[in-house]
Amino acid sequence: MFRKKRYKFNSQTLAYEVHRIPLAKRFSKGVVLFVLSIAAFVGYYLLYTQYFGLETPKTILLKHRYVELDSRYELLERKFEQSNQVLAELQMRDNNVYRPVFGMEELSQDVRDAGFGGVNRYGHLEQVSNSDMLLNAVKRMDIIYKKAYVQSKSYDEVAMLARRADDMASCVPAIPPVALDNVRLSSLFGFRKDPVYGTTRMHQGIDLSGNKGEPIYAAGDGKVVEVRNSFFGYGREIIIDHGFGYKTRYAHLHKMMVKVGDVVDRGDQIATMGNTGKSVGVHLHYEVIYRNNRVNPLNYYNQEITGEEYMAMVKPYSETNVAIAD
Repeated sequence: MFRKKRYKFNSQTLAYEVHRIPLAKRFSKGVVLFVLSIAAFVGYYLLYTQYFGLETPKTILLKHRYVELDSRYELLERKFEQSNQVLAELQMRDNNVYRPVFGMEELSQDVRDAGFGGVNRYGHLEQVSNSDMLLNAVKRMDIIYKKAYVQSKSYDEVAMLARRADDMASCVPAIPPVALDNVRLSSLFGFRKDPVYGTTRMHQGIDLSGNKGEPIYAAGDGKVVEVRNSFFGYGREIIIDHGFGYKTRYAHLHKMMVKVGDVVDRGDQIATMGNTGKSVGVHLHYEVIYRNNRVNPLNYYNQEITGEEYMAMVKPYSETNVAIAD
């Protein structure tokens, strides 16, 4: 359709002529109308929100959305807290029950709570407006995942040792290295006055005094890894690696009946008692080494075992073995 024309009477020509509105005037009227529309909108908005105290539909929708998200965040926080409590219980059982059963060292809290190194892994989140809540949730989730991973690896280690429990039971140095009826405990584990130098030093094992030639037996299954002979120090000594982190040392020996590489069973005779090295009398210096740390040997065997019970567990040296020279 064509736009209707407007006519205006011209008094000079006494005729009706087409009425044309200048472009500038039409534009100015449009601008005025637009400004008036904006002003009317602002006026109605202020009247609606400020005077009557009402909220716009969009504001109501955003508030509902905020309440929903806040409720979800609170639920997430509770789940985080529950997960942390479950992990704390698992860690306590792991350190106090499962790992000690198999002679494993407990995992320190520093290892369990180790953070994430390297670049800032949360840098992309810091650019988000009002990112504190999001950052906190992501960080807590990462911490829980890390703790769960460490705990899972610990259980893998425990499970592996559990499958080898029978082997471990025979490898732990659980019997005394000599018949207790035939010896006396002459020096304990810990600090003592050195019998040669007279100074206070840490005694890394125990001393069992007896007669020269008293049989000495392996305290657990293992492999002979060292056979030494030195003029000072331990003199003639044997070190057996029992696996599972355990080693034992037998020092100041008279005769050594095994060589490096020999596999021995618990109760096999490996040497006889002597007075070699830095020693002031016939005795056996006996050490238990666990994960490269000396520990008190008295914690590993029954000190009340009778001679008859002990001799039923050990196997005296067989002449078919090759003895290292006197």
